[in-house]
Amino acid sequence: MSSEQNFKKSKVAKVAKKGLFRIVFSRTGIMLLLILIQLGIFIMIPYYLNAYTTYIYGAFRAVSLLVLIHIINSKGNPAFKMTWTLCVLVFPVVGSLFYLFVQFQIGTRFLKARLAELRIETDPYMQQDQEIVEAIWASKSANAHLSYFLSHQVGFPTYRNTAVKYFPLGEDKFASIVQELKKAKKFIFMEYFIVEEGYMWETILDILKEKAAEGVEVRFMYDGMCAISMLPYDYPELIRSYGIQCKMSNKITPFLSTSQNNRDHRKICVIDGKVAYTGGVNLGDEYINRKVRFGHWKDTAVMLKGDAVQSFTMMFLQMWNIEARKPEDYRKYLTPKVKGLRRELGYVIPYADSPYDDENVGEEVYFHILNHAKKYVHIMTPYLILDNEMITTLTRVAKCGIEVIIIMPHIPDKWYAFAVAKTYYKELIESGVQIYEYTPGFVHAKVFVSDDDTATVGSINLDYRSLYLHFECGVFIYNNSEVDKVERDFQQTLAKSHKVTLMEVKKQTLATKISGQVLRLIAPLM
Repeated sequence: MSSEQNFKKSKVAKVAKKGLFRIVFSRTGIMLLLILIQLGIFIMIPYYLNAYTTYIYGAFRAVSLLVLIHIINSKGNPAFKMTWTLCVLVFPVVGSLFYLFVQFQIGTRFLKARLAELRIETDPYMQQDQEIVEAIWASKSANAHLSYFLSHQVGFPTYRNTAVKYFPLGEDKFASIVQELKKAKKFIFMEYFIVEEGYMWETILDILKEKAAEGVEVRFMYDGMCAISMLPYDYPELIRSYGIQCKMSNKITPFLSTSQNNRDHRKICVIDGKVAYTGGVNLGDEYINRKVRFGHWKDTAVMLKGDAVQSFTMMFLQMWNIEARKPEDYRKYLTPKVKGLRRELGYVIPYADSPYDDENVGEEVYFHILNHAKKYVHIMTPYLILDNEMITTLTRVAKCGIEVIIIMPHIPDKWYAFAVAKTYYKELIESGVQIYEYTPGFVHAKVFVSDDDTATVGSINLDYRSLYLHFECGVFIYNNSEVDKVERDFQQTLAKSHKVTLMEVKKQTLATKISGQVLRLIAPLM
């Protein structure tokens, strides 16, 4: 080997060593280490009490029994109860202590109370127009019931006079959002789950810098999970140096807290109160197929223009102000109302889902579409980790002769989630639910479309985390011509997908079957 080759090899080794050192000793690495130490202490405490086993054995048996009684009688999804029961039965001491730790979290109680306060603050700007209620009753009474639930229970009104534009790919949404951001005159609000440095984010960031320099108020917020591997922990400071207000929602901290399990999975962009975006597209190059990770990345989004944008403005401000210490002037950001009535635009209901409001909003919207379908329900989702209620509804609807088709990825991003999803295939297919896998790659879209007149597009996956544990959002659309485009996109995606048969399910490898069945025991955590 030449001296030049030796030099290059040594240089590469030093760079790798430096990179590893940076990861291990970064603030993020130290935080993760501290969390692991706390978890280790939490698990090891019972074993250090072995000397007192005779005295505490009875006490812990009593505690475990009381915990089980509490689990069985508590509110919540039976699947979560089953998982906790299993933990307590298999690991009586650690399982019981951990359950008590989760139930008596002060931080989560603060968040729940704070979000309730913010809903009261924004309630004057989320009032339901009664004329719209009367009109939707005359159009479709079932949707009037959904409208009532979303407005009265969680504070999301139904709107008319709102144009909808559907984007069948992340590239389409990206091109549109770049154009609209450049038009901003007053404010830009952006809230995303994933932000990763690359072409997409750098392009958007350059526009945000320009707008901030022009005097446009720019607020940018992203989930704290990005600090683990994608962005430096102090990244908000860099963004602020450009004149952009920036926050990490739900930061990763060096202390065990169940609130860190409730990620901000929403994707929201609001511009001047006139334009809003949501859907499955994050700010990373794989979402626009500039970086290939799991084949072709199939994603979707929607853009709203009109009255319904105001709901997304308030959703953003609610999340932004969770830790705020000064009052927000909400009136500055109200959406100018459209004059007259454009009947052809139908009805639009933006909605959000919180793990702290005791309402499973995203799942209720999905149930509503399934339960009131007359001809078909077509679904795109990256994950299929279902609770008993969703399995029962999907199979019952299919057994009634309604066409239910689910498009899943063929190239998954998480093997374990895909293994669990496959455990549902047999029961669903035998009941008449058709399952397809998108052969070019990965489906990240979260779409329900039904009967040529109803659709919802958002950030909500068909799994426990989205339906119960994360902050999410979406848009329910009824009698708007854009629903036709959603269905057309579904059919085009279906044409590129492979139908899964019972024979294929039966031929799955033993390893896939066993891993899926074992992991399904902890499905509520996935």
